[in-house]
Amino acid sequence: MSMNMRRESMAIPIFVLMLILILPKSLAKNGTSVPNSDVNLLEFPLNLEFLEAEFFLYGALGYGLDRVAPQLTKGGPPPIGARKANLDNLTGDVILQFALQEVGHLRAIQNTVKGFPRPLLNLSSSSFARVIESAFGRKLRPPFNPYKNSLNFLIASYVIPYVGLTGYVGTNPNLSGTISKSLVAGLLGVESGQDAVIRALLYKHRQTIVKPYNITVAKFTNQISKLRNRLGRAGVKDEGLVVPKTLGAEGRVSGNVLSANQDSLSYGRTPMEILRIVYGSGNEHVPGGFYPKGANGRIAKSYLARA
Repeated sequence: MSMNMRRESMAIPIFVLMLILILPKSLAKNGTSVPNSDVNLLEFPLNLEFLEAEFFLYGALGYGLDRVAPQLTKGGPPPIGARKANLDNLTGDVILQFALQEVGHLRAIQNTVKGFPRPLLNLSSSSFARVIESAFGRKLRPPFNPYKNSLNFLIASYVIPYVGLTGYVGTNPNLSGTISKSLVAGLLGVESGQDAVIRALLYKHRQTIVKPYNITVAKFTNQISKLRNRLGRAGVKDEGLVVPKTLGAEGRVSGNVLSANQDSLSYGRTPMEILRIVYGSGNEHVPGGFYPKGANGRIAKSYLARA
């Protein structure tokens, strides 16, 4: 073999080695490239998607992911206290659509990054009752039951999807990969739509008295939003259905069917802020609320490790 031929034969494995070294270190399950810096940011929202999927599935059908899409749970424990809600036909139809959309969200994320098992979720009536009591700063009698009727379930639904929405808004600027940005944009679009539908349905009943509490729907939403602002500890990033005109669109209306800043842009939240809210503790290191043992994934676990 000539010297030139030996050099050419050596060049091939060297070239292959160079390709391996310059390829992205993290590859999505479908073979597309996802930068390492994006992986944890894409996995973290699974915590909220699991919460929404189980709440909506149980509310509409009386059962959850373990029957609808067990492979997506990755062996995580079933939720505590979730059950079928007493929903009218329209609300039941809408909530079932939301539920199946959340199944798609879980699959889309898990098809892009490895993901993690479903965390333990507390979706019991008492869990929601504690949120409402915290929002009003007093106990309600009887305790708030999200599964009692359509109006209660919509109020409980107001508690959940908007938090995930703000998380996607906050995550997007920190992503570097095209696949990552496309995924989050798609997720954000549908989560925003869900929140808009929930708010619109509640806005129609904003002056309706929620029995037996003698409190309007608008007051419920305002107090829940104030609670999330307080727990998030990052200023106003949440607004109820009726606000002072100074907070309404262009400072001209008090109706607030969509929550947004002074330029009518969506608010964004960090993972820390989201954990403070969904734990109900105001502290990303202290689990509780809907996540009695804490959320899953590297980001959430990193805060638990420093508790």
